[in-house]
Amino acid sequence: MATAIFGRKKHMTQAFQDDGTLVSVTVIEVEPNFITAVRTADENGYDAVQVGFGTVPSRKVNKSHAGAFEKHETPPRKHLRELRGVTGEVGESLAADVFEVGDKVHVTATSKGKGFQGTIKRHGFARGPVSHGSHNVRAPGSVGASADPARVFKGQKMPGQMGNKNATVKNLRVAHVDPEKNELWVRGGVPGGKNAVVRIRKAGE
Repeated sequence: MATAIFGRKKHMTQAFQDDGTLVSVTVIEVEPNFITAVRTADENGYDAVQVGFGTVPSRKVNKSHAGAFEKHETPPRKHLRELRGVTGEVGESLAADVFEVGDKVHVTATSKGKGFQGTIKRHGFARGPVSHGSHNVRAPGSVGASADPARVFKGQKMPGQMGNKNATVKNLRVAHVDPEKNELWVRGGVPGGKNAVVRIRKAGE
């Protein structure tokens, strides 16, 4: 049984629960994920399924992918991804109803890129004094040792690229499932910007 699926982040909103409490939720559009290939441990060294999702005109699909879609009689899909630990047969489709309200899920996506940032924004460093004559307002300060070993150790918290990396938010609760609209609502925020491709998998699997 499928315990993972790909979707697209739409927006955040609020929803009332059964007990009347108001919670923040992220709406994820989960178009049907068509299984286009099956990976097995005997042939590929691991168990997984390849799924296609996202509508795209047939003229924008390359020949190899178009042949695979035609072979399995599935409409062309924009994205092809693998889901490990998921079983199924070629031609089957996975939808939002693989999850139920109350399930805990892990959501993975590429976080928003924030460019090159300093240590205050990137790591939460405190700033220096801003009194007259100060030259160390937002500088990171000392980063190295003394004469021995006379170098900067690897892994120091330094300025650099912030965001735009794979991020996972764990144990989010499913608040609502709408198979007709292909929507999945999860409590809290998830990584990525609007229309970001996200992977949702059941916690503990």
